[in-house]
Amino acid sequence: MEGSFYQHQLVAILLVLALLLTSSSSSSTKYFKFNVEWKSVTRLCHTKPVLTVNGKYPGPTIDVHEGDDVQIKVFNRVSRNTTIHWHGVRQVRTGWADGPAYITQCPIGAGSSYTYKFKVVDQRGTLWWHAHFLWQRASVYGAFIIHSRMPFPFSPPNPIQRNIPPIIFGEWWNHDVELVEKEMMLYGGGPNSSDAYTINGLPGPLYPCSTKDTFIQTVEAGKTYLLRIINAALNDELFFAVANHNLTVVEIDAVYTKPFTTSAIMITPGQTTNVLLTTDQVPHNSTSMFVMAARPYLTSVFPFDNSTTIAFLKYKNTTNNPPMPPYTLPQNLPPMEDTLYATQFSNNLKSLGSQDYPCRVPKKIDKQVVTTISLNLQDCPSNQTCKGYLDKRFYASMNNQSFLSPSTSILESHYHKLNNSLFTSDFPDNPPNVFNYTGVNHVTENMNTKFGTKVLKVPFGTKLEFVLQDTNFLNPENHPIHVHGHNFFIVGRGFGNFDASKDPKGYNLVDPPERNTVAVPVGGWAAIRLIADNPGVWFIHCHLEEHTSWGLAMGFIVKDGEDPSQSVIPPPSDLPPC
Repeated sequence: MEGSFYQHQLVAILLVLALLLTSSSSSSTKYFKFNVEWKSVTRLCHTKPVLTVNGKYPGPTIDVHEGDDVQIKVFNRVSRNTTIHWHGVRQVRTGWADGPAYITQCPIGAGSSYTYKFKVVDQRGTLWWHAHFLWQRASVYGAFIIHSRMPFPFSPPNPIQRNIPPIIFGEWWNHDVELVEKEMMLYGGGPNSSDAYTINGLPGPLYPCSTKDTFIQTVEAGKTYLLRIINAALNDELFFAVANHNLTVVEIDAVYTKPFTTSAIMITPGQTTNVLLTTDQVPHNSTSMFVMAARPYLTSVFPFDNSTTIAFLKYKNTTNNPPMPPYTLPQNLPPMEDTLYATQFSNNLKSLGSQDYPCRVPKKIDKQVVTTISLNLQDCPSNQTCKGYLDKRFYASMNNQSFLSPSTSILESHYHKLNNSLFTSDFPDNPPNVFNYTGVNHVTENMNTKFGTKVLKVPFGTKLEFVLQDTNFLNPENHPIHVHGHNFFIVGRGFGNFDASKDPKGYNLVDPPERNTVAVPVGGWAAIRLIADNPGVWFIHCHLEEHTSWGLAMGFIVKDGEDPSQSVIPPPSDLPPC
């Protein structure tokens, strides 16, 4: 009996140890608290109240592990509505936590709170979060880092140094951003350009009154650093380079890539890129500070901020302070109009496609949707003043449909099967008129854009292909298109008009890059494939904020599957009302 007792005790101890080991390596729940509040911020010698999270600009970094359950309670401490979007997090069955206002939730009202609850499923790497109401993401944004529970699938020359902050690009306006947006929508013209680009909220010394507002990253010689780069800018794609240093791309949008070395990167609003940087320079007092620079990739003829933001990479144990002007920009920083470089960089991106991280691109599709991406003009109402081109109003559209935000949540209406006129499920599968999209001259007449809330609805599990076709209406442009709730594979890209008889023959169905935001080439097209396996309502839109405001967006509904595990979970009790 005594031996049996000790045997039972030993078994019990082993079971406890097994449970402890399992819990340490599996999921846990991570809790965060966000206070949306005003803070007085000074940049370029202009002081203004800025909307922030927890008084930080940029906001706090979210750190979790893959498999974690996440709960983020957002308190709205200002007299404005707000929402938060966890950009790139797939939100499997938890569309209630996705965040775009009036798509998956009504905004969080003044003095109210809402807890975003979701699980990080089969994702690891760098994503980000931002406000998804009007233009609040001008200052309400931050990094969302998912740490892997497995070793990195790439081998740097020496151990990776990870204890450095992400590099986040943004934009700064001296004036109230809310008023910039309101004036744009009131008069139908383009928005006032930002007064500066920023790196981690700091403009850098190329701007007036900004020498002290410069980001400096200290590093040690002979090390390899993982740089997590995020483009949170509202309206511009950016080139980025570090003087005298190459960058090895290893991840995009929280998906591992086949590593490749490059002198610079191009990154659109909404995208993230992880790179390895090896500090292989020999530091001297005169060369221990290396310029890190970001400037726009220009594809638009409309007014834009053509300035450059810089920061410094400082080698440790050197005594000199930041250099005095004039500052020398990295010779490897591409010119603003370098479409060739942007194209080559995008073509180098490939999925890792390893045994642990397979490339699950659909080889065959069930449905194809071809949609034009257009800027549009509308005649000015007789009782208004319009400041768009030729005294008309600017709008934007997909397949000539300009998206109007509804007055309540589409997801709620869909989930409760409400029979109302909030939206219609008839987004067109093809452009209403077929013509030479990229060969037309600049169109100046009323384009007869249709306005409404149209969505595309597909059955659960549909293998879907979107062909995103840029047009020359008003201006051809590089458009970053973001898909909520799903990753996708960029199987093809090209310039000119998509040719359905020829272009699919050149698709990459072996190792295409997997992303959540695609840069549709200026005057060209991109074909993306995804499996619609996440039930709910999702937003597809241009991540240039001015274009979303003008209606370059659409809704996307994935119906519930037959199994209960393939359906949207019930709405949370604290979901904000409209």
